Amino acid sequence: MPRRAERGGPRLRLPLRKSLLGRLLAVSALVAACSVAATAWLAVQTTSGAIEQEQGRNLAADTRVLDALLAYAAEHPSWDGVDATVRELADASDRRITLTTQSRQILADSASSSPPPPALPPQASAVVDPLSVAATTETEAGAGSLTVAAPGTDGEQRSGNDRVDPRAVGPFRLPEAERTSLRRSAEETVRCLSRSGIASDVVEGPSGRPRIQVVGNDPDRMRGSQCSTDALDSPTETETKALTALNDLVNACLDRQGREDVRLDLDLSWRTGEMPGAATAAPVPTPVPSTSVPREVLPTELATPEPLDSENDRDIASCVGIARQEQLSSYVASPALLFISDPRGGAVPGFALSSANTAKIIGVAALVLALTVGASILAGARLVRPLHALTGAAQRMRDGEEPSHVVVAADNEIGRLAAAFNDMSVHRARLEEQRKVMVSDVAHELRTPLSNIRGWLEGAQDGIADVDAVFVSSLLEEAVQLQHIIDDLQDLAAADAGALRLHPEPVRIEELLAHAVAAHQAQADAAGVALTVTVADGDAPAPELNADPVRLRQAIGNLVSNAVRHTPKGGRVTLRAYADGSGGEDGELVLEVADTGSGIAPEDLPYVFDRFWRAEKSRSRRTGGSGLGLAIVRKLVEAHGGTTGVVSTVGRGSVFTLRLPAAGPDPMNTAV
Repeated sequence: MPRRAERGGPRLRLPLRKSLLGRLLAVSALVAACSVAATAWLAVQTTSGAIEQEQGRNLAADTRVLDALLAYAAEHPSWDGVDATVRELADASDRRITLTTQSRQILADSASSSPPPPALPPQASAVVDPLSVAATTETEAGAGSLTVAAPGTDGEQRSGNDRVDPRAVGPFRLPEAERTSLRRSAEETVRCLSRSGIASDVVEGPSGRPRIQVVGNDPDRMRGSQCSTDALDSPTETETKALTALNDLVNACLDRQGREDVRLDLDLSWRTGEMPGAATAAPVPTPVPSTSVPREVLPTELATPEPLDSENDRDIASCVGIARQEQLSSYVASPALLFISDPRGGAVPGFALSSANTAKIIGVAALVLALTVGASILAGARLVRPLHALTGAAQRMRDGEEPSHVVVAADNEIGRLAAAFNDMSVHRARLEEQRKVMVSDVAHELRTPLSNIRGWLEGAQDGIADVDAVFVSSLLEEAVQLQHIIDDLQDLAAADAGALRLHPEPVRIEELLAHAVAAHQAQADAAGVALTVTVADGDAPAPELNADPVRLRQAIGNLVSNAVRHTPKGGRVTLRAYADGSGGEDGELVLEVADTGSGIAPEDLPYVFDRFWRAEKSRSRRTGGSGLGLAIVRKLVEAHGGTTGVVSTVGRGSVFTLRLPAAGPDPMNTAV
């Protein structure tokens, strides 16, 4: 039942996901989506790159403004007198700069008071607090915004507990006398290092303490020198007093947390009571800058703290940070809000993709995708329509219907496929017709000798025919004819199945032609036809050939027999062999069998090598054989790797040509 439905029922169409149209549509949509995405990405990157470049310039200017105001706050206990600094920064950056308190009371504004300046932006650009420098700040009132962190004098960003601006030194600022004394000691050390071949210089920090910077960033070179730095390593009286006050604040914080008191060193590492001889931790260790010794003792010039190993160390580090802020609070200005805006009002422009622009981008992308899908559907439909026609015609041929002709719409790949299908359909129809004719011809060829044999035997049985030598000779002739037809059919079947094995060996072609002439000489004499072999021109040696002599003699014999049969009395049949090409293994040997017979009509020439084909349709034994001889010739020559051909003129004769490779047949067709 399923088989009948498959052959006679309606043909189901392929699902869209498996069809060529669906795949073409999917590929087109994917390509369009990728193209839109790539174009949009390129446009966004190009635009955002230009905007980011402009924002980078604005960011650099804002960073300079914030750093300058942080320096002022770190060096002054209040914001009094900051107006001049604000105006200078506004002129240099072409921005409106405004400082306000946490409650937005204006401390300084670069905008003139008349006419009244525009209102401030809703969000502050930064919080200016030298005791809490961060990349992002947010006020308690919710007016936070993206700000720029001040890097400090040493170029290091501050984070964690070390958020104090390095310029906020407070009580650690050295008086002029201590500064001068340390400066002389540092200069003496520099001269000593110079005598040792070490180039160095004196650098003064925000507190006024000098430090020695070795040229080449290699502080380890000083270890081998005899230059003393003890005077620079020891704290001054001012530093000792400030460090003691800081230590008291730290211990008070630790007491509140139930922790053991510690003793701070110059670099803000600490010592506990259990291990007085060594520092147990360094929450804010000395950085590894381009400075050698002495290390900066000021706590405000230290780098980012390293990770701490225990909860106790983290509590101590937290107390150190709190104590520093408490100690410096009276030496720096109070936190203030910084507003950096356009002088003509409003905030500094930035890049933000609005909802309307987003909708436009999405709309254009959707339109491009829709157009791509529509074009793909139209193109795919035109592409698939002839394929559907080809599929339907092939299925009708499979179901046994008459082959149908497919319209060739254009000279393209599908048009050529349709033309090839039409040729195949015509060829299939011709083969089917030949098959039917062949079955009829085989039945006819076999029926004739069998009918004769049966008739003679029935006559003998009825006593009509005498069983004598003539009777036996007639039966033998019919049996030989029947055997000949069966042998021809067997040879063709073996050739079609690829089971026709050859036994190639070197063959002297002149001897092979002589044997063929001798075998058919009696037939030629009986028909009054001259049968000759043409010798090669000049003194050239006879062509050499590697072939199966038995099969090749059979092919030549079929041609000679056919030529003698169709040549009238007094005519001539000539055999000729000659080399064609460069000679050697790449050359060819050409065998020709020419006659002066009746010839073949031009419309019949394409069919002379077909099975059971005969120019005389009556199939009389007087005018021809079974129609298998030339078909066997073609199969034998093709098995040797050669080709067959014929040229004929009606009334003048025909020339059958066999072209054989001198190297012999393919080894796959030879006997093992």
